[in-house]
Amino acid sequence: MEGLPILSLMMLVPLAGALACLFAGAAAARWIALGTTLVTFVLGVALWSNYQIGGAQWQFTERAELFAGFSWALGIDGIALMLIMLSVFLMPICILASWDAVQKRVGEYMAAFLFMEVLMIGTFSAQDLFLFYIFFEAGLIPMYLIIGVWGGDNRIYASYKFFLYTLLGSVLMLIAMFWMVAEAGTSDIPTLMQYSFPPGAQTWLWLAFFASFAVKVPMWPFHTWLPDAHVQAPTAGSVILAGVLLKLGTYGFVRFSLPMFPEASAQFAWLVFVLSMIAVVYTSLVALVQSDMKKLIAYSSVAHMAIVTVGLFAFNVQGLEGAMIVMLSHGLVSAALFLCVGVIYDRLHTREIARYGGLAINMPYYALFFLLFTMASIGLPGTSGFVGEFLALAGIYQTSSLVALVATTGIILGAAYMLYLYRRVAFGGQVHEDAAAMRDISAREWLMMAPIAASVLWMGVYPESFLAPMRADIAVLDARLAAAAPASDAALTAGAPRAEAANALSHENGANHSSAEEGAH
Repeated sequence: MEGLPILSLMMLVPLAGALACLFAGAAAARWIALGTTLVTFVLGVALWSNYQIGGAQWQFTERAELFAGFSWALGIDGIALMLIMLSVFLMPICILASWDAVQKRVGEYMAAFLFMEVLMIGTFSAQDLFLFYIFFEAGLIPMYLIIGVWGGDNRIYASYKFFLYTLLGSVLMLIAMFWMVAEAGTSDIPTLMQYSFPPGAQTWLWLAFFASFAVKVPMWPFHTWLPDAHVQAPTAGSVILAGVLLKLGTYGFVRFSLPMFPEASAQFAWLVFVLSMIAVVYTSLVALVQSDMKKLIAYSSVAHMAIVTVGLFAFNVQGLEGAMIVMLSHGLVSAALFLCVGVIYDRLHTREIARYGGLAINMPYYALFFLLFTMASIGLPGTSGFVGEFLALAGIYQTSSLVALVATTGIILGAAYMLYLYRRVAFGGQVHEDAAAMRDISAREWLMMAPIAASVLWMGVYPESFLAPMRADIAVLDARLAAAAPASDAALTAGAPRAEAANALSHENGANHSSAEEGAH
């Protein structure tokens, strides 16, 4: 693949497909979209298979100067590779999920999804600060249209709320980017990741970026747009929103906040911990009382993403690796759970939990898939959910036992609301004749569910496949953070100076890294 601009090609293919869908009929647009996303997925597999583990940090780089101060600069590390793979893997499944559910303006709908795929790949592969910003913010447009045009009865309110929340937070980030370029003399992201910004400036820069990324994650209390967006979005919109778009915020922390502003990240780690602890407990309790399946899964997403932010700011290898695996696992499992809701919504046209019951009798294969994804969401060993949560909690325990304790309650509460949901939907008596008459999943729905189920089990049984490409990049990030690492609560209680505690914590991380990772595997 030497000399092949594969990242540009992976964006060009869906862009061409989107243009073709705009001028095609409904039936043709579906096949064009499916074929385009499958071709992009094949290119993604080629990207992964040719990625050199242990090679250069930045691979498949492309650069072309467009005009002064702005470059078409692309390249990926192992972290970006895994998130790109998640994006191109879910996109054909989204097209299949929309095959019969969307009947109006099919061409425009398919074009919106393909254009979103272009922007997601661009966001994860951009190496120019302003190119990243363009891709990052432009992703709002197709999602806004998908919710606003093809959503539920209250779609206009939900789409405006989604757009305004996510846009307003990014204005401060753009201002901060201009200051960074003026200070460092470059907009090259790899260079900026190694640049030492003044500690005083880091505080304001970190807050400016946090205003954008916290909304995208979303962290409590910036999460209120998410349940409305999920409930009103079509099934495929919820799949890609939970599966990939929520990861843009945590990717921003990994790519910008932590490596570019390490001192400020340590300074504000307490803020991230407090917001994450509240999110884990509060949104889990809110999920427990929901009567709408989509709202329940939406609130569970906030709780799971709080585990990611806790792991990222644990300032050690285990926490970082766990956060990345939770991101990938949540992308698969939450997408699958929304697909499970969509399958029965297409038959009965309601998301009310009380309208179902006993589906294991007439839909046994559906109940089996739903059970697997429920267990993965809880973190059952052998599924993808266990590996990431184990590493993330092992990492945060080294930094703060209190945060680890509160974060662990999220697993307990997660088991409560997910098992409660599954019992009411799949088990019990069949009190509604229309629900009892629903047919089991079709061949198309098998094609949607089976690949995600296989991936969830693959990640749970052999997580090394997903950790190996990211390990070197996480080690680089950990080395960057080592000097600024905040003291653990145990060290501070013992009266150790912050610098000595940070050094002790770094040494402890190195000693415990192998044992924790072996336990996760």
